[in-house]
Amino acid sequence: MSSPTPLVFKPASEDWEYELIHRLNYKTFVEEIPQHQASPSHRLVDKFHAENTYLICLSGRKLAGMLAVRGNRPFSLDQKLENLNSYLPPGRKICEIRLLAIEKKFRGAQVLQGILALLWQHGVEKGYDLAIISGTVRQSRLYQHLGFVPFGPMVGTGEAQFQPMYVTLETFEVTAREFFRSSPSRAFHPSSVNLLPGPVTVRR
Repeated sequence: MSSPTPLVFKPASEDWEYELIHRLNYKTFVEEIPQHQASPSHRLVDKFHAENTYLICLSGRKLAGMLAVRGNRPFSLDQKLENLNSYLPPGRKICEIRLLAIEKKFRGAQVLQGILALLWQHGVEKGYDLAIISGTVRQSRLYQHLGFVPFGPMVGTGEAQFQPMYVTLETFEVTAREFFRSSPSRAFHPSSVNLLPGPVTVRR
């Protein structure tokens, strides 16, 4: 009996990884959440693709999950909410998190935990201390469990409605630690990720 393929969490860097990202983007935000128009190519290239950092989970050559992070203004929420800064805590270095998507067969705590740990590490390295999202209303309980605070009116239409939310680094450090601890998954160990303030981890 063969052992399961291990999961690898990393920033996307290869052409084939980006192709899988475009296809999962389509499956999630066209077929599952009807936010964009259907296309015969079955791929959806994000409008901020050139500026996005994609944090992904791979199972062999399959994309299990992803999210995109971007720190350049204007954010997508700048285009949907007038005077976005008026809703946010002042004096923060902001990033926007978008395109959180996990393949249905991988929708357990393990993939989400690993991606969130990678997100925390990326945020610390870049100096971000506030993150904003347009959270699908289908997952609003999860986002609030992770410490995200709703603000402003909802955006989107029909079945593709999203609630603007933000989370500070300090809150995310606490709530993510609790999320890791309370998860039934044993495949991802929170002890492998430093969630305490202090020196940034030095790369090998």
